Amino acid sequence: MKSPVVKRSIVIAGHKTSVSLEDQFWDALKEIAANRRSTLSEIVASIDSGRNQGNLSSAIRLYVLAHYRNPPTAREGSEHNDRGIAARSTVA
Repeated sequence: MKSPVVKRSIVIAGHKTSVSLEDQFWDALKEIAANRRSTLSEIVASIDSGRNQGNLSSAIRLYVLAHYRNPPTAREGSEHNDRGIAARSTVA
């Protein structure tokens, strides 16, 4: 049976790391990056720099969830807003 979690390597701030996420989260993250005309690495680096605790995979999941829960008008053209969300989206 194939695991629903996919481990991928990504470069963040010049260093390579592995992140394990379900395909749906990878797809959503790619969609967010494309809509922002940004790279996946840039989005993940922003999430990584804004988190206070917890692991990166959890922080990414919370970021994607927050992105889709917020109305588009609150997000339009505001990478700063999503950075704030990533910073507040911490795992205990």
